Parts: sequence; structure tokens; C-alpha cells
Amino acid sequence: MSTSQGLLDGAWWPRSRDLTHELSALADVLDPLWGRITRIAVNPRYWPAVPRRLPVNGHVVRIGWFTRELDPHKILLLSHTAGLWDLLVIPPETSAPAAARLMAAASESAGPLTTASALMAAEQALHGSSVADRDQDSEETREDEGGALSYPVAVARSSRLITGM
Repeated sequence: MSTSQGLLDGAWWPRSRDLTHELSALADVLDPLWGRITRIAVNPRYWPAVPRRLPVNGHVVRIGWFTRELDPHKILLLSHTAGLWDLLVIPPETSAPAAARLMAAASESAGPLTTASALMAAEQALHGSSVADRDQDSEETREDEGGALSYPVAVARSSRLITGM
């Protein structure tokens, strides 16, 4: 769990920009693993609609949004049991190879502290294209492999999560 503003605890790769659906799937999986999730914070820059509340496993999770205080490429999850978790949000349009690199970088506990936006910028600079660019095989690969990657990933119905625990 995070102890520093720049440290990331892992990454989340949602399949769509439907935040209600995607957060529901994420919280359904994490709630039993990390303890009851009580709050989620997002930056609304890349989400067309941000719900205020979300039903999860028999309780309601409050959703907050922050434009200046929260990196637009990060989501915060608060659990009374596990504390605060900072996750890099990988855009749904990201190619599978770029997403794999970003998930690995975000979960790397031995690397230098970095922000979510810095990881996204580094990916673009190192690989010469936007992380949202897909090669033609990326969508087929994701569908054929059922979203499986070569990294330890917990599949949350339609999205992917990796943490550096």
C-alpha cells in the first residue's frame, strides 16, 4: 500500500470508459481480497461520467472526483483493512504490449518512485507512439487470449489488474 505520493501500488487496465461498469467489476474483485472498499477517487478528465455511489458486494462505495489533486492517470482505492491503494489507470485503447509494459512498470517495487503521468509519458517517449495506438493484432490477441497476459493478473470480469504486493 502507498506510503508516498508518487508511489504506485499497481495498475488497472479497464476495457471501456464506462466508469460505473468498470469500477463495479474492479471493486467486486478487490473487496473480498483487500477488505471492504469504502471510497474510490478518480480524476474525471478521461471518464465521460463519474458516478457518486456504487453498489459493491452488499454495501455502497462512495466515488469522489478531483481535478487538480489527483493525477488523471491514477485511481485511489480506500479500504479500512488494506488502507490506501494507488493504481495506474491504463487507457482502454492501449495496445496489449504497451499495457503489459505499463503494468510491469507500475508494479515494480524496486524501481524509482514515479507518478502515473510520468509512466504514461515515458511509455510514449520510449516507444514512439501513443499508448492508445493499437496495432491490428492487439484486439485479436486480447480476445483470443481472454485478456491473459504473461504477468500475474487478477481478471475483474472485463478489466485487468496487477499489483506490486
